[in-house]
Amino acid sequence: MSTEFRWGILASGGIAQAFARDLSYFNHHIVAAVGSRSQESADSFAAEFPGCTAYSSYEALVADPTLDAIYVASPHPYHVSNTVLALNAGKPVLCEKPFTINAAEARQMKAAADANGVALMEAMWARFLPHMHKVREILASGILGDIWAVEADHGQRLSDYANPRHWEPSLGGGALLDLGIYPISFAHMVLGVPDKITSSATFTDKGVDASSTVIFDYKSGAQAILTSNMMVSTPCRATICGTLGKIEIDRTFYNPASMRVIMHDGTTTEYPNEYKGHGLRDQALEFERVVRSGAKSSAILTPDESILIMESLDEVRKQIGLIYPSER
Repeated sequence: MSTEFRWGILASGGIAQAFARDLSYFNHHIVAAVGSRSQESADSFAAEFPGCTAYSSYEALVADPTLDAIYVASPHPYHVSNTVLALNAGKPVLCEKPFTINAAEARQMKAAADANGVALMEAMWARFLPHMHKVREILASGILGDIWAVEADHGQRLSDYANPRHWEPSLGGGALLDLGIYPISFAHMVLGVPDKITSSATFTDKGVDASSTVIFDYKSGAQAILTSNMMVSTPCRATICGTLGKIEIDRTFYNPASMRVIMHDGTTTEYPNEYKGHGLRDQALEFERVVRSGAKSSAILTPDESILIMESLDEVRKQIGLIYPSER
């Protein structure tokens, strides 16, 4: 078996470039091919990566027999069709977050993965970062006591940019799916599926959410307060508070970040950020492990959990009245 793990990159936008560049920290992860909707875009992307084959269609990309996996980096509304295309070609898929536009599409993707017997994972890259592994380790140890409060926010001043995928309803625009997915996925990781969801939002003149506040309530009494905003830059920090201590994750909590544990008696343990690079490669390493082991999913973030997260997002959108054109 080759030691190389050969990636096919489906779509050639900014996140695809960032992912491909971060793979350079691994000697054995290869950007072997890219598929775009035009030969010009594919050629431009491939020029940065020696030996990368440029395809002018997604169909040609997923048919390449030399590829070990496909990374789907197209806009949100196309995740389901592009992922199912690759899965039906027998290719394992790492699909960008949010997994889909809604839970129904997520279930469709999982069904295709099951039918074809290949691996599927959501590229919620924050879940796979070293400090998030440490967060899960600390929570599992029980040293924080009972968790009662989670807070996380993600706000970027995207109003400075004219990227259509942030603003156009037809591209799944709005703060919730692009930014709010991070706090919401984080809350699911810490506390699981909420028993009650309460949401509010403000909207742009194009009818997508400019900001949102979401409260998750749990039978245990725990509560998560989660905010997203694409009009202003917010602290982008996260906290997990238990009866015996708390975790504080610094800006930006969903990136490689420093954090600390502060116990009730004031004892503090610092976890500095010593990470090099963007942080997109750790999910790739986990997906390689999944594929090479013959598994069909990762315990860190299974397709079933991604579906549950999409169900929470569906409920938020129902409450705030955010419906995308593809759903009408």
